[in-house]
Order: sequence, then structure tokens, then C-alpha cells
Amino acid sequence: MSKLIKRAFLDTEDGQILYRIGGEGKPLVLLHQNFRSGDEFRELIPIFTQKRLVIAMDLLGLGDSDKPPRMYSIEDYAKTVILLLDELGIKTTSILGNHTGACITAEVAAAYPERVEKIILCNIDNFSEEGKAALSNKFENLNIQVDGSHLMQRWLARANYVGSAELNHRWVLDDLKCFGYPWYAPFAVIEYCERMEARLRLIKSPTLILSGTEDVKQLERLGFANADNREFILTAIPHANMTEIEGGTICMMNQKPEEISKVVIGFLEKNSI
Repeated sequence: MSKLIKRAFLDTEDGQILYRIGGEGKPLVLLHQNFRSGDEFRELIPIFTQKRLVIAMDLLGLGDSDKPPRMYSIEDYAKTVILLLDELGIKTTSILGNHTGACITAEVAAAYPERVEKIILCNIDNFSEEGKAALSNKFENLNIQVDGSHLMQRWLARANYVGSAELNHRWVLDDLKCFGYPWYAPFAVIEYCERMEARLRLIKSPTLILSGTEDVKQLERLGFANADNREFILTAIPHANMTEIEGGTICMMNQKPEEISKVVIGFLEKNSI
């Protein structure tokens, strides 16, 4: 990552939040998915910093941020975004969030509309009851095993579609930082599904939805969501535009930075009507 990207910590009552910051111009906040960190945007940050002041947080409980003393809700995570904006003296920002980060982005736009310019919701899903159960069952045993078998388990979890040993290694490092702790962010998403659609209907800011074609197929194979699940967003946010990232997997932020950045920058620079 560019030497111009600095790392710093935000102090909160529930622990320190690590964030990366670099570039100059209008701000763009990047919010990662669960079991990841700001490293999810390692390839995108140098591109975005050519035109924007970029801030990428590690959500509490994930990455190099502290583990909070209680289970966090999506609303709690949204408040941490506002805390960081206040700390940096930023009045309004655009926000891009992926998966869990997309839920938090949506909540910031719904709860704090005066702080948001534009939002990009990437791979956001409203899981069914069956999907929520499948999601919980899939990851309920994220525990450190005496024989170290959890290491190979996490290595193999995405090996068939990450397509890069180096990238898979980065994902596994983030995974392992969550072992032995409560399942913070995923439980927040499951709980948020109960009111997600109602919250989305409050969003008035210009909205771009990015959907990876392989990402949603993978969720369907795992039993988490249906392939057409994301269409509900266009009903809840009728002024939104959806763009499919062909071949985009759960790792698409790392795998397709040029394509994603082109679409996002075009959206951010387009004058709102």
C-alpha cells in the first residue's frame, strides 16, 4: 500500500478503532465486510486517493480494532462512523460499504442523512429466516482447536474462488483475529435484517448498488440467500441504480479494483439532479 496511506486510532468508550487515511479532496469512507478489515480495500485505496480523501476503518471486533465489551448492533457501528467523522472534522462524506459494511453504510444514510453525500452499497442482502439460520450454523464453531485444524479449515473455506494464495492468506489472517471472540459483526447483520427494508426506505441520498454476479451465486449455494434477493433494494430505494460486476465474487474488492473504481468514481463525480 502507498506510503502516503497512514494508520491511526480513534479512541471510543468501547475501545480503539484502527483506520487508514490518505489522499485529499472530498472524503470517501470505506467499510469492509465481516471477518475482514480495511485490508479489503488495499487495491482500491491507491486508486481512490488519486481523487479523494479516503478513510478505511477496521470495525470494532474485527481487524486490528479492539474487541468491544458487548455485542454491537448495526446502529452501534453506524455511530462509530459518525465518531470518526467528528474526530476528523468531516461534516459530510460519501460512503462505500461491502456486505456488513453495506448495512452500516445504509444505516448511516438513514439515521444521519445530513452527514452523507452519496452511498455505494455493495453486495447487500436481506437474509431469510432459513438464510440467517444457515449463516449462524456455518460459523458457530469459530474456535481455536488444539490440533490447529481451524487453520486449514479457514484456508480451504474460499480457496476455490479466491484464485490467489497471497490473497487467501490475507483473508485467513483477518479470520484468525476473530477466533476465540464473540461473533460481533455477523450477528449484527442477522439482527438488522428484521428492520433493514424499513431503514432502507429512509435513504434519500444518491445511491449506487454494486452486485457481484458470482458473490450472490455463492451465497445461494451456501443457502444464505436467493440469487434474486438483491432486487428488494430497488423497491426500498427506488432512486437507486444497480450495476452488476460480472464475475465479482465475495473477494471482488481485491480482485476487480480497476472495474469497481471506474464505476464508483463515475458515480461520485456525476452531478446529482
